[in-house]
Amino acid sequence: MTYQFTSGHWPIGGGETGELVRRFDWAATSLGPISAWPQNLRIKVNSIVNSPIPQVLMWGDDHVMIYNDGYVEIAGNYHPRALGATVPGIWPEIWDWNSKILEAGFRGEVQSYRDQKMVLHRHGVPEEVVFDLFYTPIYDDDGKVNGVLCTVLENTDKVKAVAELAESREELKRLTDALPILVGFIDRGHIYRFANQGYMEWFGLDAADVVGKHVSEVIGQASYQTRLPLVEQAMAGDRIITDTSIVRPDGTDRNVEIRYVPRRTSSGDVEGIYVVMIDIEDRKRSEVALQRSNGRFRAAVNAVHGVIWTNAADGRMLGEQPAWSALTGQPFESYQGYGWADAVHPDDQEGSVESWKAAVAAKATYVHEHRVRRADGVYRTFAIRGVPIFDASGEIEEWVGVHTDITEQREAEASLQEHATSLERQVRHRVRAEEQLRQLNESLEARVEAEIAERHQTERALQQAQKMEAIGQLTGGVAHDFNNLLQVVSGNLQLLSKDLMGNERAERRLANALAGVNRGAKLASQLLAFGRRQALEPRVINIARFIGGMDDLLRRSLGEAVEIEVITSGGLWNTYADPTQVENALLNLAINARDAMNGSGKLTIEMGNAALDQEYARSHQEVMPGQYVMLAVTDTGTGMSPDILNKVFEPFFSTKPEGKGTGLGLSMVYGFVKQSGGHVKIYSEVDQGTTVRIYLPRSVADEDREVTVHGGPVVGGTETVLVVEDDEEVRSIVVETLSDLGYSVLTAKDAQAGLNVIESGMQIDVIFTDVVMPGPLKSSEMARRAKERLPGVAVLFTSGYTENSIVHGGRLDPGVELLSKPYTREALARRLRHVITNQKQISQASSPRNTAPIDQPVAAVGPRILLVEDDFLIRSNTAEMLLDLGHQVTEAADGAEALAFLQANEIDVLVADIGLPDISGIDLAVAVLRQHPDVAVVFATGEHSLPAGAPAKAFLLRKPYSEMELKSAVERAWATKRQG
Repeated sequence: MTYQFTSGHWPIGGGETGELVRRFDWAATSLGPISAWPQNLRIKVNSIVNSPIPQVLMWGDDHVMIYNDGYVEIAGNYHPRALGATVPGIWPEIWDWNSKILEAGFRGEVQSYRDQKMVLHRHGVPEEVVFDLFYTPIYDDDGKVNGVLCTVLENTDKVKAVAELAESREELKRLTDALPILVGFIDRGHIYRFANQGYMEWFGLDAADVVGKHVSEVIGQASYQTRLPLVEQAMAGDRIITDTSIVRPDGTDRNVEIRYVPRRTSSGDVEGIYVVMIDIEDRKRSEVALQRSNGRFRAAVNAVHGVIWTNAADGRMLGEQPAWSALTGQPFESYQGYGWADAVHPDDQEGSVESWKAAVAAKATYVHEHRVRRADGVYRTFAIRGVPIFDASGEIEEWVGVHTDITEQREAEASLQEHATSLERQVRHRVRAEEQLRQLNESLEARVEAEIAERHQTERALQQAQKMEAIGQLTGGVAHDFNNLLQVVSGNLQLLSKDLMGNERAERRLANALAGVNRGAKLASQLLAFGRRQALEPRVINIARFIGGMDDLLRRSLGEAVEIEVITSGGLWNTYADPTQVENALLNLAINARDAMNGSGKLTIEMGNAALDQEYARSHQEVMPGQYVMLAVTDTGTGMSPDILNKVFEPFFSTKPEGKGTGLGLSMVYGFVKQSGGHVKIYSEVDQGTTVRIYLPRSVADEDREVTVHGGPVVGGTETVLVVEDDEEVRSIVVETLSDLGYSVLTAKDAQAGLNVIESGMQIDVIFTDVVMPGPLKSSEMARRAKERLPGVAVLFTSGYTENSIVHGGRLDPGVELLSKPYTREALARRLRHVITNQKQISQASSPRNTAPIDQPVAAVGPRILLVEDDFLIRSNTAEMLLDLGHQVTEAADGAEALAFLQANEIDVLVADIGLPDISGIDLAVAVLRQHPDVAVVFATGEHSLPAGAPAKAFLLRKPYSEMELKSAVERAWATKRQG
């Protein structure tokens, strides 16, 4: 049959590719002009361009390509130039495949391939794809094959989704197998469709053998019948939680918690239930032990005939108090709140309520006596003792108290008092009765407190078992021991340096050894950073200003071949972070970037404001939504593949050659950012580069400006230092160093031994103690007790690993002084003088003085003085002394407050501390003199000389100072001002 094509607009239809076929210059190809095409080619081309299925026709000996709109997506960037081009010219990357296919097709073979994988370059980069391919030969009227038609169905997404689903299911199985619980899923026919390896532990069956079986076949018919009502209830949509006991394959009987959780379809129908079984044997035993402890406690209270009551944290009586009601006859409504006072004798009511409120406010044990009206209307005398119960944060949870009837004891005392003067024998009887009464009260208190302590100890042990942190413990322990070793080495080297002074060769070797100690200390610091155990010292900083000061350091570290570009967004927020750790993090990222660029390329540092919303937080579980300051470091280096990206934060993982890095740089960055409440994200492409973004929480507070601390000469002292250190070698080095500085030294091997020395009555000026030591008594508790016994003693902690005793949330507790190991002789000497002088000044400020309060008017005849001191006790005490001396005093807690005051006021003398929180005392004095050149300046500091940069006519007031020393310094400054 012959077809005649009369339309000049051919092919008919065909969408975009139909139009391209009509316009294409086919005469330039081996096919020739369309008008000369053979009939079978024209029929097939018209069919192809109007087909909804992706198809391509490869025609003639040179395999010219003609395809339809469906094939455009397959061709990718090769379209439209692929139309009219040859197969090997367009698809060179798969010509080995196509050449064999075409040879077979031109032999007349029909071919098909399912899920055929190929690597194409259709989008400019290698891309693995999956196709279903069907090849059909096209014959002419003589039976000769003129071309091959390929029908293409792309399955890339489908195959990928199937693989991901399989991996997801396998990951779910691995996850549930790793859990210490039994997990299964049964359908509405009570057939297992999923089971983890917990079934092997509890029923002796492999998970694979459980799937497909009926529940009764797994747990037994008897157990199935027992559990069936609960299973049916869960199938109806209820969430079921029950406790029971199960005999395991080894014959042991264990208590378990079983949960049935319905799984619903998108329409809300229950299609089955999850079965979760948790071993609660240990919890049950703890509950039984707690019940026994409570029973013993109640028995002890009954044995001493006491009336036990409990009050809320604010001192009000709440809830049922059966013992109190039985004693007084008051109904529930009457004794609630402070209603209990209605049962107290009218003459005792006011004193009882006021003393009780004072004890509640002071959080102190309440001891009192008053008369209580019993249910029979008789008043009896009772001794009361109330003890506050504290939670882990130190806040009161509740009060527990006991009323003990001491009527007979008090009557006996009165009787003995009346006859005390008559007979000596009666006096002895009275003393004996009082002693017996005291012993009875002490015995009662001891038993009640012992029972309460035992109960608390059980609760704390349970809480501690739930809070174990294996990685933090490991890194902290390693760093602690390592830093102790470094301190021994460092201390001996520094002591040895004095003996070898003048021996240039030996001094050079000592310097090299000390450099090795510093490298070891940096390694230990990185371990602590990853374990989030380092003690942060955060301040409010503006990262843009802070990083601007690092420009020289970065350029020296990276070299001239690295181009550095810094981009800062306008209105950059402040952040609250440790500036030293920010500097270390940026330097680590910059050096990593330099190495990734082989020492040459472009490094971009970008800073901006960022808001991480709820949607982002949902995909990054450790992120809290909120406002952050973003610091990004981008390089043009080699980049990283996804499998390497998944490992970059692991400690000791490194892509650098052996010996070129520790593998702790990014781990340190990660630990520091997480400890600061931030977030870190890495983006990288192979051969394109890497971007690391750090998000630190925004702070709305004003920036804390860095204070430059004056070094001055290294000096010792004559005070007595108690050294508490469990490492014998470290202890001996510290003793020798302190003795060399002129101090008297006492030693103790642990906190308990240190407390014994403190309680011995020996004179101690400062305690220098390690943080982490063996023994039941912590160093922080020893320091607290030492402060109670010796209020004027200074405390300096030292450690290579800060546990939670002095650090919370990664930050030092307020008022705590810490010297990190390993430290130098100079660092030890300076820090000791700092804590000693500050403590002396605080002690002097805390001493009572017989003067008028600061807010009472005093006749002002002396100079106008601006006092700038951040410590409240020192500031208020100094202001009081100046007022007593007849001066006019204005107080300021920091430099900003002082400068604001001077905008509208005049002064004669500035008395300023050196170390203010926002600006140094030196910078403050310079700013004041710039506005008021005739102001006299007095610096209050623990140093022996004026700091560098101090104004020429400034005066020194050494801490701790007395009223006479203060008076002398101010009068000399005032005299200098008046002389002109």
